[in-house]
Amino acid sequence: MKIDSRLSERIRKVNPSPTLSITAKAKKLVQEGIDVVSFAAGEPDFDTPDVIKKAAKDAIDAGFTKYTPTTGIPELKKLIAAKFLKDNALTYDERQIIVSCGAKHSIFNALFVLVNPNDEVLIPSPYWVSYPEMAYLCGGIPKFVKTDPANSFKMTADDLKKNCSAKTKVLILNSPSNPAGCVYSREELAKIAEICVARKIRCISDEIYEKIIFDREKHVSIASLGKQICDLTVTVNGLSKSHSMTGWRIGYLGAPQDIAQAISNFQDHSTSNPTSISQKAAVAALAMPDAFSRMMSEEFEKRRDYIVKRIQGMPKFSCVVPRGAFYIFCDIRRTRADSLSFCGRLLDELSIAAIPGIAFGNDGFVRFSFATSMEHISKGMDRLEGWLKKL
Repeated sequence: MKIDSRLSERIRKVNPSPTLSITAKAKKLVQEGIDVVSFAAGEPDFDTPDVIKKAAKDAIDAGFTKYTPTTGIPELKKLIAAKFLKDNALTYDERQIIVSCGAKHSIFNALFVLVNPNDEVLIPSPYWVSYPEMAYLCGGIPKFVKTDPANSFKMTADDLKKNCSAKTKVLILNSPSNPAGCVYSREELAKIAEICVARKIRCISDEIYEKIIFDREKHVSIASLGKQICDLTVTVNGLSKSHSMTGWRIGYLGAPQDIAQAISNFQDHSTSNPTSISQKAAVAALAMPDAFSRMMSEEFEKRRDYIVKRIQGMPKFSCVVPRGAFYIFCDIRRTRADSLSFCGRLLDELSIAAIPGIAFGNDGFVRFSFATSMEHISKGMDRLEGWLKKL
């Protein structure tokens, strides 16, 4: 579709989300009665726990349906502060915490208050599809840091150093990552933090997949590695992945006081408060034990093991083993197909929905989500394996 030149320059730079468009197309085929196996969606396939749903219903019945403070209700912010301290060794007071309409909203808010026109935003590639688009919307210039599959798609300190310039303002770090599932170690983060501190580069640490981690890996927050890097970091998280609450739209961040105040001012005039009812649900979620998140992580690890084993036995196909999140980034370069045409054929010929790697900055790869039942994963892998043998 041709974009009207009368629209703003910043919005004309922004592309629609291919993950959402492919998911929508797959759902349309399902409605038409086609047996689609979808590996596209980026959300847990588990239901939101009943205790969380009950808290929302109770909030409605109690009439908790009015405006709240812009940055979140005090009881929720208190629980978030306690969570940061317990899980991440981060000390934020309630003035440093902003509750927003999802972690995506939190990231956008942080970029909006940090980035000036033509500032560079460093983004390791492959990257989540929304990072560069948000940088554009905030007037920045996304600069991609190429990573190596041999290093599990993790950016090294040398990679970061080589891509820094006088214009570099912000680094976006995602661990565990979407789409590659890579997890940065404490040692790797310490080297990255050293460069950020030396060059005064702000870091937005997207930790939304923190609770979905495998192989006894331990999640480390870069802001926990010392006061200097903490003073440069905005730590972003939310409840979408950890508590299967994607549609509830509750994300949050912890930041230095001046950044938090700036985000509060901005949110005053954009969304105002997150949904009051969802905030009450979030209180119940953060008051829960970690058993639900652990159960999901253990189930995702079983699915990860199965899908990796299947893919490793397929011709012209390979993958880097993910250590977290619920995605597997598959190398299709030996098929000699680009990722868009490959995913188009999967959907048209096999009724399999996957996301083309070009959306994440790597055209020789495709992303499969294993946030679906083992039955669906097995069915999809059977279809894929037979098809690849005929290519």
